[in-house]
Amino acid sequence: MEYENDELVFLSEENTADNTEFSGSWNVLVVDDDEEIHSVTRLALSDLVLNNRNLTFYHAYSKAQALDIIKTLGSDLAIILLDVVMETDDAGLQVARIMRNEMGLTEPRIILRTGQPGYAPEESVIKEYDINDYKTKTELTRSKLVTTIIASLRSYQQILTINQSRIGLEKIIQSASNLLEEHSINRFCEGVVTQISSLLGLDPSGVVCARAGSIIDKDENAVYVLGAAGEFSSYINKKIENLHDEKIVRSVNQCLQQKCHIYDAHFTVLYLKSSDYDAAVYLKVGQQISDVFKQLIEVFLSSISVGYENVNLFHQLHTAAFKDWLTKLPNRSEFINRLDDISTDIEHANDVVALIDINHFADINDGLGQDTGNDTLLALAQRIESVFPEAAALARIGSDVFAIVGTEREVNPATLQGLFNNAFEAGDHMLPLSAAFGFYRFNGKKHTGINILKHANIALNRAKKSLKTNFEYYAPEMEEQTTWRLDMIRQLRNDFGERKLQLWYQPQIDLVTQKIIGMEALLRWPSTDGGFVSPAVFVPLAEYSGLIIDIGAWVMQEACEKLRLLTNEGFTNLRMAVNISMPQFRDPAFIELVKTAITDNALAPECIELEITESIVMDEPQLVIDVLHELKAFGVKVALDDFGTGFSSMSYLQQLPLDRLKVDRAFVNEISPNKSAFIAETIVTLGGKLGLRTIAEGIEKPEQANYLLKLGCDEAQGFMYAKPMPFDALLVFIAQEAKKDA
Repeated sequence: MEYENDELVFLSEENTADNTEFSGSWNVLVVDDDEEIHSVTRLALSDLVLNNRNLTFYHAYSKAQALDIIKTLGSDLAIILLDVVMETDDAGLQVARIMRNEMGLTEPRIILRTGQPGYAPEESVIKEYDINDYKTKTELTRSKLVTTIIASLRSYQQILTINQSRIGLEKIIQSASNLLEEHSINRFCEGVVTQISSLLGLDPSGVVCARAGSIIDKDENAVYVLGAAGEFSSYINKKIENLHDEKIVRSVNQCLQQKCHIYDAHFTVLYLKSSDYDAAVYLKVGQQISDVFKQLIEVFLSSISVGYENVNLFHQLHTAAFKDWLTKLPNRSEFINRLDDISTDIEHANDVVALIDINHFADINDGLGQDTGNDTLLALAQRIESVFPEAAALARIGSDVFAIVGTEREVNPATLQGLFNNAFEAGDHMLPLSAAFGFYRFNGKKHTGINILKHANIALNRAKKSLKTNFEYYAPEMEEQTTWRLDMIRQLRNDFGERKLQLWYQPQIDLVTQKIIGMEALLRWPSTDGGFVSPAVFVPLAEYSGLIIDIGAWVMQEACEKLRLLTNEGFTNLRMAVNISMPQFRDPAFIELVKTAITDNALAPECIELEITESIVMDEPQLVIDVLHELKAFGVKVALDDFGTGFSSMSYLQQLPLDRLKVDRAFVNEISPNKSAFIAETIVTLGGKLGLRTIAEGIEKPEQANYLLKLGCDEAQGFMYAKPMPFDALLVFIAQEAKKDA
C-alpha cells in the first residue's frame, strides 16, 4: 500500500457554480493490481485543477489495502478509481459493497475500471453500488478520464453539500423540539453556523454572538458567544473577548452596532434580527461571497429569524419560571431544585440552609410606597450577594424572604445579623432593618428540596414568634408539634361535623339559700380512649383554626334549647352561663346569633349570661365593650370570669356592662383554716363596691363555702355541690334538689 501526495501544477479554470477559495485538495484513491495503471492515471491527471484544488493520490493494490485507506479517509475521500478484477474476479465489487453497505459511506464517488468487460454486468452493478461510471480501461483516454473525474468531483461536492445541509437542519429541528431547555439557544445557534457553512460549501466553523441581556443573565452590555461550531465550540456562553482574536471582536461589535452584514475577503459577519432580538454570525470564509450566495444567505436568515426570536422568548419564559423578576436571584422553584441537588452532594453534607424574613416590611410598602420597598429588597439582595460570594445557593423565595445555603462557618446567626448592622439605601431613604432567621442543618441527611425548605420555614416561624431571640434552628420536635396540632384540628373538625362534641352542665348555688339558681354550660370533647380532651388543649386549637365560630354558635343554640327544656319541665327562674371567645366577638353575625338563639327558644334574655375573661377584654377592649353594651340593652347578663388572674384595667372594668364577678378557683384554693385569702376577699369587696354580684368557682370544702359566705360572696359552684354532668343527669339532679326543698 502506498500513500503519495504528488506535487501538481495549478491550472486556471473558471467555474461559475462555485465561487469560494478552498484550501486543501481532492483525495483520489486508485485501486488496481497493475502498477502501470497507477502510473498512467497519475500522469493523465497530474495537471487537473478544479475549484482551485488539485488532486492528491492514494494507491492500493488489493481489496484489503483499499478498505484500509477508505476507512482512514472516510467522507474526505472524493473518488475511487476501482479495478473490478484483482486477487479475485469480483474483488473491486466487494470493496464497493463493503464501503456502501457496511461502512455507510455514500459521499465518495466510484469509477469502475475493468480490463475484462464480461466479468460484471454493467447495468446491475451501477444500480446496486451507486457507481458514477463503468468503463473498460481501453475506453478511458485522457480526455474521457478528465471528463469523468470532473463530473464525479462535482457530484461528490453536491452530495457533501446536501449532507452538510441535512446535518445543519437536523440540529435546528432538534433544538426546536427542546426549546424549553437552557441550552436550546446554544444548539439553535450552532445549527445556524452549520447550515450557513453548508450553503457556502465550507467546513462549519464560526460563532453566533449577542449582547447578554435576558439571554444568559450576565452583563447586559457585554457580547457573549451564544452558539459555535468547529474550533470555536468551547467558547459558548463566554465573553467574545475570550476568543483572543481582535479581528473577530472588532467585526462582531461593528456588525451589532451598525446592524448590517460585513463581507470581507477572509471572513463574513451576518446580522440576524427578529423583533427585539439581534445577533451577529461570524464565519470563517476564504474569499468574498458572490451576489448569488448573498441572496441565498438573506433568504436563509429571513427563514430562521422567527426561530431565533422563539428560542429567546422560550428562554425568557424559562427565566420567568425560575428567576426572581426583581433581584434576578433564583426564585422559590429554582431554589428547591438547587436544594435537591445539594442534598445528594457529599461536598455539602454539613451545609446550612438559612431563611431571612424582614421584620415589618409591609410598613415600608404602606408608608413609603412599593418603589421604595423594591429598592429595599434590591439593596438587601446586593448586600447578601456581596457578603456571601461563595454561597452554594442564594434565592428570593417570597415577598421579603431570602434564602442562603453555605457552610456553618459562613452561614450562622452572627453573619446574618451582620447584614443588618448598617442601614439600607432605598431611593432617598436610609432604612434600618431587622429580620428573623430560620436555620436547617443538613447533617448528611437526604431530604427532598421541598422538605428541606419546609424544615427551615418551621424554624423561621418559630423565630418570628419568639420573644427572646430572632433566630431558631430546626429540631424534629418542632415539626412533631406542628403535625400534632394539625392532626388535632383535623380530628376536632371531623368530630364536630359528626356531632360528637358534648355540652355538660355544672349547677350554680345561692350561698345563702343553698338552692340551684343556674348552671354553666361546659364544652366536652370525648377522646378515643374513653376520656375527654382538656378544654385547655382543644379550645385554643379551635380558636387558631377558626372553628370556634361554628362551635360557639352550636353551643349557644344548644344551651338555649336545653334551658327551654328545663323550663318546660317546670324548673323556672334558672339562668344559663355560656363562655364566649374573642373570635366570636369579631364575628359580625355574633350579636344576631345570640338574639336569635334566645328568641327562637322563647327565653327571657336575662336567663342567658355571657361569660368573658380578662384576656378577652384586654385583647380588643373597645370591640368587646361595644358588643356587650348592645347585648346588654337586649337584656342579656354578663359575667367576668377569671377576674384577678390577668392584668386588669380598672378603667375598662368600669366601662363593661357587668352583672357578676367570678372568683377564680386559684384564689378559692388559698382559703384554709386560720389563714386569710386576701385576693378572694378583695374581689368580693370590689364586686360589692361596683354593685355586682359575685360567684366563686372551684369550691370543694365546706370551710371554703363558709369563709366566702362570711365575706359576702353571693353564689358558688364546685365539686362540693355538683360536678359537671350531661343534660339527662342534670334533669335528675335538679329534680332531686327540688324534692329536698319541698
